[in-house]
Amino acid sequence: MRYGVLQLIDSFNQGGTERQAVQLARLLHESGRYRVHVASLSDSGVLRAEIERLELGRIPSYPLTSFYDRRFLMQLRRFARYLREQNIALIHTHDFYTNIFGMAAAALARVPVRIASRRETAVRSAKQRGVERIAYRLAQTVVANCEEVRRQLIAEGVPASKVVTFHNGLDLERLAINSDRKRDEVLASFNLPRGEERRFVTIVANLRLTLKDHPTFLRAAQRVHAAVPEAVFVLAGEGELIEPMRALAAELGLERAVFFTGPCARVAELLSVSDVCVLSSRAEGFSNSILEYMAAARPVVATDVGGACEAITEGETGYLVSAGDDEKMAERIISLLREPERARAMGERGRQRIAREFSCEAQLKRAEALYDRLLASRASSQIKQNFQSLNRDDAARESVRR
Repeated sequence: MRYGVLQLIDSFNQGGTERQAVQLARLLHESGRYRVHVASLSDSGVLRAEIERLELGRIPSYPLTSFYDRRFLMQLRRFARYLREQNIALIHTHDFYTNIFGMAAAALARVPVRIASRRETAVRSAKQRGVERIAYRLAQTVVANCEEVRRQLIAEGVPASKVVTFHNGLDLERLAINSDRKRDEVLASFNLPRGEERRFVTIVANLRLTLKDHPTFLRAAQRVHAAVPEAVFVLAGEGELIEPMRALAAELGLERAVFFTGPCARVAELLSVSDVCVLSSRAEGFSNSILEYMAAARPVVATDVGGACEAITEGETGYLVSAGDDEKMAERIISLLREPERARAMGERGRQRIAREFSCEAQLKRAEALYDRLLASRASSQIKQNFQSLNRDDAARESVRR
């Protein structure tokens, strides 16, 4: 018997959470052990094509405008009906919005196994925390993508026995590059300046969220550029903060040294020409960008937030600095640019660590172990309930005969 399992995704945009959910759906489908379904709150985004290639059937969407209006209730009923029709035995939600919508609908549909997730350490409002607590109560398990998130959940009152740590996985093949393509060709394709003397410092992070703290990266870039004039700084990502960051770069005198790629579908190629990779976030869960940097054998300089210290081994695969500390960040970047052999050795150790601990195979193994344990537990519980019900019926019949 193959159980029906469903991944509920907010959208198919190119974000870390969305990529992890899409990747997990693909891995589970390819394993052949479950009937895999995917649903979303929004059907837009470039990652949808990856799901459609799996030919899983209809991918329903349930767009919302609020948790407190009539549309929410209507979509809740629609989704609950879909869960019943498809005989879904397990639902896995992946972020704040899907936790709330998905756990409520799954409880209404009496889905036996309900898994919620927390993937960041960002602080929410009191109202949001209250609604989220309800979702966590409806779940049998809450997945944290790093130990820091796990500690935060427990501090907020989620029982420790209910929280499991489930690190992100990375598809190493996605970071493979065409070795025949020359460096100058890759640089030209991103409209980046060419020349062997150029040294590229790259950050891959969406420009929608202020917590990614691009200003700290740019202030560090100003310091680096003063010490290493040939350094070029690349910001890869999309969002409404591009123009404010472009203005800040000009204010810092970096207009000729800073480049914005916009949405970056060719991350592997960009990282292949990068000398140092950076993450400047004030808050994170378990950063996919850090994993991608390491998988591409790049040395990393990242702020010590969320699960960064669980991925980066200080001084071995990169460096950790305090959030907002542009001076220390610049110091570490400069040292790596000035010692390219040491930087390459760090990058290679990082790639080995990703292959060993954070691969797709490791992610699938963790997911299947969790799913199987929860499904077996619920099946055992259901058998026990049925047995107790039969005993009660037998006792009632015996009483009637007497």
